[in-house]
Amino acid sequence: MNIFISIPYHETMKKILLFLCLSLCATTISAQINYQSTDPNNPIAFDGKTLIYKGDTIVLGPKTFFIDGSLPDDIARTYPYVYTSMNEAVNHLTPGSAKEPMTLYFAPWVYWIDNPDDPEIRRPQQGGTPYGLIVRCPGLSLKGLTDDASKVILACNRGQTMGAIGNFTLFYFDGDDITCENLTLGNYCNIDLSFPLRPELSRKKRGSAIVQAQLAICNSDRVFCRNVRFISRLNTCNFVGAKRALFLDCHIESTDDALCGTGVYKDCTFSFYAPRPFGHTDRTGAVFLHCDITSMSRGTQYFVKGRGAVTAIDTRINGKNVKACNWRDFPQREERYYHYGMTFNGQPYRIGQNSPETSIDLTGKSLLEAYRIVSGNDTIYNLYNLLRGDDDWDPCHMKEQILSIEKSRQRNLSTLPIKMGITPTKKSIETGKGNIILTATTTRYGCKPAATSNLSWSLSSEDSAYVRITPSADGGSCAVESIHDRNEVREVAVQASNSDGLCAAAVVYARPRTLPAPDFIEKPEISYKDGSLYLHYILDSDLEDLSEITWYRCSDKLGNNAIPVAASNLNTPLLSYPLSPGDKGYYLMAAIVPKNIRCNPGEEYRVVFGPIKAKNIKSNPSSLTTDFSTLPTVQQPRLLPGFWTLDGYKPSDTYDFDWKIDNTQDHWYYGRGVNGARKEAGLIQSRVGARLRYTPTGEHFGDMKIEITASPAKTAGQGFASARQQYLDILIKFDHTTLTGYALRLIRTTKYGDAVDFLFVKYDNGTITPISAPVTSSCFRTPCHITLETTGKKLHATARTDASYYILPGRPEVKSSVDMETEIEPNDFGGFGIQHTGTVDGGATQLNHLHIEWK
Repeated sequence: MNIFISIPYHETMKKILLFLCLSLCATTISAQINYQSTDPNNPIAFDGKTLIYKGDTIVLGPKTFFIDGSLPDDIARTYPYVYTSMNEAVNHLTPGSAKEPMTLYFAPWVYWIDNPDDPEIRRPQQGGTPYGLIVRCPGLSLKGLTDDASKVILACNRGQTMGAIGNFTLFYFDGDDITCENLTLGNYCNIDLSFPLRPELSRKKRGSAIVQAQLAICNSDRVFCRNVRFISRLNTCNFVGAKRALFLDCHIESTDDALCGTGVYKDCTFSFYAPRPFGHTDRTGAVFLHCDITSMSRGTQYFVKGRGAVTAIDTRINGKNVKACNWRDFPQREERYYHYGMTFNGQPYRIGQNSPETSIDLTGKSLLEAYRIVSGNDTIYNLYNLLRGDDDWDPCHMKEQILSIEKSRQRNLSTLPIKMGITPTKKSIETGKGNIILTATTTRYGCKPAATSNLSWSLSSEDSAYVRITPSADGGSCAVESIHDRNEVREVAVQASNSDGLCAAAVVYARPRTLPAPDFIEKPEISYKDGSLYLHYILDSDLEDLSEITWYRCSDKLGNNAIPVAASNLNTPLLSYPLSPGDKGYYLMAAIVPKNIRCNPGEEYRVVFGPIKAKNIKSNPSSLTTDFSTLPTVQQPRLLPGFWTLDGYKPSDTYDFDWKIDNTQDHWYYGRGVNGARKEAGLIQSRVGARLRYTPTGEHFGDMKIEITASPAKTAGQGFASARQQYLDILIKFDHTTLTGYALRLIRTTKYGDAVDFLFVKYDNGTITPISAPVTSSCFRTPCHITLETTGKKLHATARTDASYYILPGRPEVKSSVDMETEIEPNDFGGFGIQHTGTVDGGATQLNHLHIEWK
């Protein structure tokens, strides 16, 4: 990585002195230049001191550089302000300003910001992101001397795990007032670079896998890009970090988590190769004005994966295989998205039909003029209102026009807010315990939120039976109190709006009065029947029993040395406990915390049964079946026969990656996940490095068979967030003490962005070695059914999915199911386990069902 900081230009002065020394032979040198521009159809005249382009004369100087990769090095060395690469030019930058920018003019060429032939792996030098070039210069302008942005390319070809450790990024800009015009920013890690002007400058992509390969991150305000192509796929990053950014007549290609979430996009074209181009948006969100979106997605095209606002005006979406368009998979009730004049595949379309209350059509609303004004026969997009902020930024010189219309209509058109918010949200209130005050603010693009007034506050008719709202005298805030005593917690949306059509909502949880925790009419007792223990008690309550019950194995009847072995999950009291071979010799203790929907948890009551004898156990000692719904998810580090062990661990083959284990925290939880793991409940990783192990009872074990059903949160078959040694190991024939045995590994690689590799690995005292060729498959999708079995010296695995999905043609090496086998050295271990090294939340894998047989 090269880091360049703007410095006084004494180096440039040396070149000036050299130039003066050579001035006597300037005429001869000028004749020797014989400059020919790379694009003969778009000529540039250059004499060493000036450029002539389209009739304009550009005089080179301390703030005006010329860069042409086709120039001989001796010519570039001869003249000050002339360079063959941007990397060299930025050594000599002079800080600019909006009025007097530091301008770099680029002749058509491919400019490699990072050397694509250098085999060295790029690593971050600061923070967690490796950059091709860090440029610290305010008032910087990059201009291509062409009308065709594809003829000036600033390029790199590295991405996460493909030439870099970390999400390799072409540029980091530090400074306000950044302008780019008539050029391409491209990361050709997984895209071919084609350059017809000089075919020898074309280059094949580094690889096919769609990994994070980024373009520009910045710490900047007032970013303006005109006729710029942003070419990448995953995490494109077109000036992500900008406080205000205008993209005019630009073209952007991306998959997910890609776009600048504070951008105003006007007359831009987009190619979406995945359904969620924004990871999230920031501040007042992103705005699309008169744009064209082509989606290569299948099913539903969304805009955002996570939080944040989006507005789309006069924007057209087309997608051959797209069936619907929504803002987000599962919008939060507080979110508000605005739209007007949308079409989908050529037909008028109301976007956001999966959550109508969050999708606001601006037809007939004055708020539309914050974005779009009709004046006579003209449609004017109100960029002045959107961009002016507090410093009157007006990159398209629209101020006079907007103020003139504003004056004629006697209506504010230049300081209109575009976002309303209400705080706090997701707070609980209880009947009889006072109220909470909700306060609304409105925000202009790029500005701080400001107090507002004269709002209308409202509830749905259904919600009005649960809460009462009392707006303040000025309408800027609202008191909310719970008024119900029903046996439920009601989620209520309190809404506010102004006369222009700007609106917002806050979610409030209305609870009934809290009652005392119920007493026991009959104290808890444990009974035994047919191989199971049963807990019986009667509470002094008519409400549904939501008591929290945990079962422990203890060393004596006093409950000493208790280790949890089963627990209530999702408010379902665990009233029975099937005995298993691991219970032999232990006392079983049930700890009951009485609770219902109207009370806080009461005092814990414990009851003990035992000791458990062999004759009490009826379950098959040679098998184990669970859906994980009763597994305690607290840290349990002890390795004991018949026990689950839950902790975190960093395997030896992940040491090169920067994440750590904290075994003071729980690593697992039971519940619903996100995305592909959202529909069902299951066991899910809550921290990186989550490890789950089971140690069977017994001394020696023969063959084993494992059947497991998993639901990855990732929905495209890639399984994990990135190809940074993120994998899921299913351990079999394993000795947990020495970390020795075998595993089936599912790992994301750099080969494909919609498939994982399945391969067998051997653990030997913690050292991990592959023992089979990988099988690449797209079947790691919800639900994925995996079997792993040993038969003597054979280790066999299968995997398949019930999911319906599009299988890309022409890739016979990517299998839709897995059936693989390898030879192993038999051992007498019997341990099972799961080791997950991926990220959590959107990168987690939910475990739904497990069956193990020991033979």
